[in-house]
Amino acid sequence: MGFKHISLFLLLSLLILTILSGADQALASDKKQHVSQRNKTALAAAGGGGKEMLKGRKQTSGCNLFQGRWVFDASYPFYDSSTCPFIDGEFDCLKFGRPDKQFLKYSWLPDSCTVPRFDGEAFLKKWRGKRVMFVGDSLSLNMWESLGCMIHSSVPNTKTTFLKRTPLSSLTFQEYDVTLFLYRTPYLVDISKESIGRVLNLGAIEDGADAWKNMDLLVFNSWHWWTHTGVQSQGWDFIRDGSSLTRDMDRLDAFNKGLTTWGQWIDQNVNISQTRVFFQGISPTHYM
Repeated sequence: MGFKHISLFLLLSLLILTILSGADQALASDKKQHVSQRNKTALAAAGGGGKEMLKGRKQTSGCNLFQGRWVFDASYPFYDSSTCPFIDGEFDCLKFGRPDKQFLKYSWLPDSCTVPRFDGEAFLKKWRGKRVMFVGDSLSLNMWESLGCMIHSSVPNTKTTFLKRTPLSSLTFQEYDVTLFLYRTPYLVDISKESIGRVLNLGAIEDGADAWKNMDLLVFNSWHWWTHTGVQSQGWDFIRDGSSLTRDMDRLDAFNKGLTTWGQWIDQNVNISQTRVFFQGISPTHYM
């Protein structure tokens, strides 16, 4: 693992948590926006035209949480990784001897407004009885663990139920009936075992997708697994694209088609008046 990249994951998680803590106020005004438009934006970004498309988008909420900068904040971090019971050992940089701690002391500052400091107990009270799910690859794993650790540091004595399984894991803060879920699926679309081998099906989301339903917040991510090559690294042997079965294809085109299938699944299965949906695009590779 490259520690530099792991620190970036933790910083990215702080951004998502800022969004979570202020979602009701900061994003309320675009509640009517249909998720398929966000899908189009994500697909445009994947195709290289995303920057221009985002430039022209109207800011409807009064505060663009996504435009800003990282600033030094001596009050950070929110938690000590060595005391968090939910974090994987390979993400505990300090436990394994990383000498510097400055990378932990940065907070996200939007250009057009200030955001309140994350408060784990306030989060639990505000989200009492709700269900949050991260769906995707190791970026989702990092965010799930980091959110759990941030909340735990605010209420270290509250009872929790922690289940780490594949593909579905969960962390419940019992007193507040708040559950954080993680669903590991790096491509979002299905990989099925067939007589010819493992098949990445660009047009299907069936395996496990029922677990994504009835959430109050869904945070998806997918990207760098799509660029992996070699049978062992990529995790599949063939790609099914409609009626076509091939050993490989242009990976950006495959990603576009897979993400389109994901967007259609969201449109058909998620009530966006009840469930907030985010797509947290691209994570760096981290296999140093």
